Amino acid sequence: MRHLPNLLCVLRIALAPICASMVAQGDFRQGLLWFLVAGLTDFLDGFLARRMSWHSRAGAYLDPLADKVLMSAGYIALGMAGVVPWWLVGLIFGRDAFILAGAAAIYARTRRTRFPPSMAGKVSTTIQILAGGVILAAAAGFFPRVLIPAAIAAAAAGTLFSGLDYARRGYSMITAGDS
Repeated sequence: MRHLPNLLCVLRIALAPICASMVAQGDFRQGLLWFLVAGLTDFLDGFLARRMSWHSRAGAYLDPLADKVLMSAGYIALGMAGVVPWWLVGLIFGRDAFILAGAAAIYARTRRTRFPPSMAGKVSTTIQILAGGVILAAAAGFFPRVLIPAAIAAAAAGTLFSGLDYARRGYSMITAGDS
C-alpha cells in the first residue's frame, strides 16, 4: 500500500495522452473529464504521501514528472486544437528548457546537484494548471469563452515571472560558487 502514491503518479502519466488525444481532436468534454481524473490522482497521491507518510525517493521524482507530462501534453493538445496560441506553448516549453540549461550550467560551474523548486516556480505551475483547466472548461462550454484570453495571459505572466526568478536564482548560485 505504501507504493500507492507512486502508482497514482504512473496512472497520471498514462492518462496524459488520453486527455491530450481527446483535446487535440476537439472533444473538449471528454478531455476535461480525463483531465479531472488525472487531477484527482495528483490530489490523492499527495494526500496519501502526506497523511500516511508514504514518501519515497521514486515519488519525489515521479510526482513532478507526472505533473509536467500532463501539463505539457495538455498545452500541446490545446495548441493543436487551436484553443491556445502556439507562442504560449513555446513560452511554457522554453521556460522549462531554460531551467534545464541553467541547471546544467550551474552544475558545470559549481558541481551543485540540488536545485529545489522556487516558490515562483510552484506558483507558476499552479497558474498553468488552473489556466489550462479554465481554458479546457471554457472550450467544453462550461465557462464563458471570454475567460480564455485572461487564462492565457495569466499562464504567460506566471511563466515569465518564474523564468526570471529562476534566472535570478541561477545567477546567484553561479556567483556564490565564484567566491
